[in-house]
Amino acid sequence: MQPLLRTNLAPRSNHRRPTPVNQPPSTPLKILIAPSGFKGSLSPHEVADCIETGIRRVIPSATAAVVRKVPLADGGEGFAQALVAATKGELRPLTVTGPTGEPVRSHYGVLGSGGGGGRKDSAAALLPVVETDTSTTTTTTAAAASNSAGGKTAVIEMATAAGLSLVPPSARDPTLTTTYGVGQLLAAALDDSAVSRILVGCGDSGTSDGGAGMLQALGAKLLDAAGRELPHASGGAALVRLARIDLSGLHPRLRDGEVRIEVACNWRNVLCGDAGVARVYGPQKGASEAQVELLSAALDNFAAVVERQLGYAVAHTPGGGASGGLGAGLLVLGARLRPRYEAVMEWFAIGDLFADCTLVFTAEGGIDGQTPQGKIPAEVAGRAKKYGIPVIALAGTVGRGADVNYGAGIDAYTSILQRPGSLDEAVAQAEELLVDAAEGAMRTVLVGLAMRV
Repeated sequence: MQPLLRTNLAPRSNHRRPTPVNQPPSTPLKILIAPSGFKGSLSPHEVADCIETGIRRVIPSATAAVVRKVPLADGGEGFAQALVAATKGELRPLTVTGPTGEPVRSHYGVLGSGGGGGRKDSAAALLPVVETDTSTTTTTTAAAASNSAGGKTAVIEMATAAGLSLVPPSARDPTLTTTYGVGQLLAAALDDSAVSRILVGCGDSGTSDGGAGMLQALGAKLLDAAGRELPHASGGAALVRLARIDLSGLHPRLRDGEVRIEVACNWRNVLCGDAGVARVYGPQKGASEAQVELLSAALDNFAAVVERQLGYAVAHTPGGGASGGLGAGLLVLGARLRPRYEAVMEWFAIGDLFADCTLVFTAEGGIDGQTPQGKIPAEVAGRAKKYGIPVIALAGTVGRGADVNYGAGIDAYTSILQRPGSLDEAVAQAEELLVDAAEGAMRTVLVGLAMRV
């Protein structure tokens, strides 16, 4: 969950007796719940369940309201676990080099064939579509098995090896943090000869090294003008000395093209320029003004070397700036970058669900002026608007500039917090608060339906 304002925390117990409306809607409602998670508090699945609970307090009848839940993971924290859980796959623990150079416990997943999968050309977040009534819960997906006869699919969540949460506030210097551990996860997946495809989720990064550390962990050599190798895991600032990239020692399964890498990322993030990694995200990751300038010059040089030597124009490629430029490094490996939400939509054919619903609920830890820049609530709303479907967004906090979301297709938004309280209390009670907020929103919808204008 994003940082919360001090707000009221006195939710009613979730165990109280539901008080349904006296007059249910005359026409059955078809409600789609498509939320993200609340970081540090609730997973996407838990958020969806809470919203449904709130709705069912008001309309318990399955004939009066059909609810479909599509929890969404955007490539950041929880991405690998969500995919593995949805397909009954396997999560493999691994100790890797963390963003500050210290060892961290991480993991990667190998997808199973149970519960769903997707088109082979998609790097989507594979999560179940759940249709519920008061007596049954059925999990379905809109696509074929995730692990086809062509081999297994591995999934890597970069945040488990190079996420901002792994960098103590006192050590937040994006000129030094590294994606070396992400490369170690990739190498472990590549060492499994049964794996023929790897999905990489980009998000929640604590690094800005252009994926250089990842490349080194996979066997690439980054050389200066004198032919000396740059130190491993040395961070983005070292790239100012980069003169040549030697890929001859790259993992053999990458050199031979045996494995495809597909990336779910924020398509709006670019590597260089005023909208690039250093200037936009450097300060958020702890960089001073001087460090921003150093990092910007280093990443500009990295992009120039990659284009001159390898022919990849990564400086302004959409998605190249994802996760501190990890997208650019993955392009060097021949990866396919996909807008993360587009990938989710394609995998599950969610558009079909929009066409057959009357109301959409979405949610995220915070809604503010940045939400239309690729965040799940705005992406859900944009797709719903194509079908003329109203959208309600629930959030842990509502921040500065949130009103721009009306133009992004969100018809109404509200914080789940109503009165003062501490952050710790808010996180601890997030489930109850979200249920109450969903109930209140649903009651407001029914008031509107009952009006005679």
